[in-house]
Amino acid sequence: QVQLVESGGGLVQAGGSLILSCAATGSIFSINFMAWYRQAPGNQRELVASIDSGGRTTYVDYVKGRFTISRDNAKNTVYLQMNSLKPEDTHVYYCNAILKTWSISSWNSYWGQGTQVTVSS
Repeated sequence: QVQLVESGGGLVQAGGSLILSCAATGSIFSINFMAWYRQAPGNQRELVASIDSGGRTTYVDYVKGRFTISRDNAKNTVYLQMNSLKPEDTHVYYCNAILKTWSISSWNSYWGQGTQVTVSS
């Protein structure tokens, strides 16, 4: 069984930094895309950043230059370095991975449990 375990959220002042981590564990054969999404109460979950198996990254415009996504393929872990945080960055952040397991040959999407990031003004 695959689990995505997130860590690193918390409370920070505006202008501060946080780093989120998400480790995929279980019977994993291969991971393609890994990504971070965020969601505020009453809103849809939105993509923040993604990284593919080759290290190519994408970012939503409002985090470009402030957030950096990276991954450690040996550890099946994705990171999100968040700098110059703003109060509007306050959301629950979720990691997502598109992966294959040893028992299921198709690519499937898995989600972490979410971690709260709160930025005070």
